[in-house]
Amino acid sequence: MSAGILFTPSSPSFNTRKALATAAYAGVKVELSKDFVFGETNKSEEFLSKFPGGKIPAFSGPNNFNLTEGAAIAYYFASLAPNSGLLGSDAETNAKIQQWISFGHTEISERLAVANGMFNNYIPYVKPVFQNRIEKAASVLPVLEAYLATHTFLVGDRITLADISVASVLADGFSRFFGPEEQAKFPNTLRYEQTIVNHPKIASVFDGVTLATSAAVYTPPKKDAKPEAPKAPKAEKVKAAPKPKEVDEEEEESFADAPAAKNPLDLLPKSTFVLDEWKRQYSNTDTRTEALPWLYANFDAEGYSIWRMDFKYNEELTLPFMSANQIGGFFTRLEGSRKYCFASAGVLGKTNDSIITGALIVRGKEYEPVVSAAPDWESYSFTPLSLSSEEDKKFLAGAFAWDLELDGKAWADGKNFK
Repeated sequence: MSAGILFTPSSPSFNTRKALATAAYAGVKVELSKDFVFGETNKSEEFLSKFPGGKIPAFSGPNNFNLTEGAAIAYYFASLAPNSGLLGSDAETNAKIQQWISFGHTEISERLAVANGMFNNYIPYVKPVFQNRIEKAASVLPVLEAYLATHTFLVGDRITLADISVASVLADGFSRFFGPEEQAKFPNTLRYEQTIVNHPKIASVFDGVTLATSAAVYTPPKKDAKPEAPKAPKAEKVKAAPKPKEVDEEEEESFADAPAAKNPLDLLPKSTFVLDEWKRQYSNTDTRTEALPWLYANFDAEGYSIWRMDFKYNEELTLPFMSANQIGGFFTRLEGSRKYCFASAGVLGKTNDSIITGALIVRGKEYEPVVSAAPDWESYSFTPLSLSSEEDKKFLAGAFAWDLELDGKAWADGKNFK
């Protein structure tokens, strides 16, 4: 009997492969959606009635049980087979499993997602950012390399959900961005990835995924060459639309709906508040004694709004530096809205007992037109803040000055988007 239907294109992403591999290892039967077309099926009224965000992979089970996010779907499949050993038998083991899943997601997958988007022309290619994201993802491989020198698996002495999750992430890197040089540099990590993805129970899920013979190099999309008409030198040249490369579903999910060049926010009435000047004030003056007084004196509540942001899944947070990377990843994917937004967010608390919160200034009266540039914006809740409220101002000042404290949790680390 099938556990339900998994909605995904016929060529799955590594995010989807993670869920499929979990089901295969656990012996959970899953029916794949038929005739799924990305950009059509997931935008239909029927699909959106079950999955309002339109994200994939998506899973529909019995009794109107609907689920999105590859990690959550994989966890659900693992939980359907408690004897599979994919989940821990005690709190400590489960925490270790979640720690490594978070590590793979925030330290590697989120960074490679940006590089994948540029590589496939779903977001503008910026060479320093492209290289930085790949280098940042590779920079954590020594952590795995050292650990795997003395461990066959990440938690315990058999495969767990942590292994399937991290190996799926590594397969993404080793099949495209980590070429022979990285493969030779991290033999323990490569051995581990190959051991997991070639396990008899799940090898078919990774069928066709091979090691990169060279690190991926960005190639600009080809344009149709058209000779200029010599008698019409002033005529505008019409550029042919770039031919999209073959991409996998994960990249489509993250970047296919990127904001158009002309943003409706540009049509708003001109504001007396100059966001760039605020960013200069924040960067070059003391936050509490100079920058905030300037903000209070110059803020235009008609042209801009201020919001509190709170991460919805604080129970999943482990190490503060990983949580800070979670913020950094969100801000990176917010790049398309840089001219309309300023944000400051931080991790409050300690290991396995922390929260992510912060504040942002956005153009206009609503936050969604600005933050929806980041595919994972729905992982946060947003609450309006008013400068006429002393309580709101206290929160805002703490978030901007990086000394906010809530419920006994002190500021541990933070990120700015400016």
